[in-house]
Amino acid sequence: MKEIKCSDTLSISNHRVFSSDLNEHGTVFGGKTLMIVDDNSSISASRLARIETVTASIDQVNFILPFGLQDSMCTESYVSGVGRSSIEVFTKIIGEHLKTGKRFLGLTCFSTFVVTDEDIFLPRIVPDSAESEYVCSDYHERQGERFKKLLGQEGFNKNISLQFPWQTKKDAE
Repeated sequence: MKEIKCSDTLSISNHRVFSSDLNEHGTVFGGKTLMIVDDNSSISASRLARIETVTASIDQVNFILPFGLQDSMCTESYVSGVGRSSIEVFTKIIGEHLKTGKRFLGLTCFSTFVVTDEDIFLPRIVPDSAESEYVCSDYHERQGERFKKLLGQEGFNKNISLQFPWQTKKDAE
């Protein structure tokens, strides 16, 4: 089976925080941050699969410290686990106060992507740094937790109404 090193899937992007990125608290909108995560992590998934992938979930999002005006956000993503048709990507965002140079860990999360071609055989991922060794070591545990949540989500979804509150049942048909 083909193997790929975590560092071969590394995607790095930088974003300078502007006033248009801020919410009423003077920090970057959470949705803006998640958009950056999804964009960056999708590149890592594609570097492993080399075919079309789609985002299945963004899990374990930990907003650790906020990003503010005059900060930069350095987003680093790499593949941290591979299943039959799924790819787990770890992402961290390191903030930097541009006026002082002080760096801080602002966010960590895991994203899951799936390949659109079920007949593909994904390569095995090989950690090649102390950090990736640590992050990858719990992949199977996280994968099991996600599968359990997925089964619960399917039952939950069956109980969610697709009817707008102002509609009668007949209007919805």
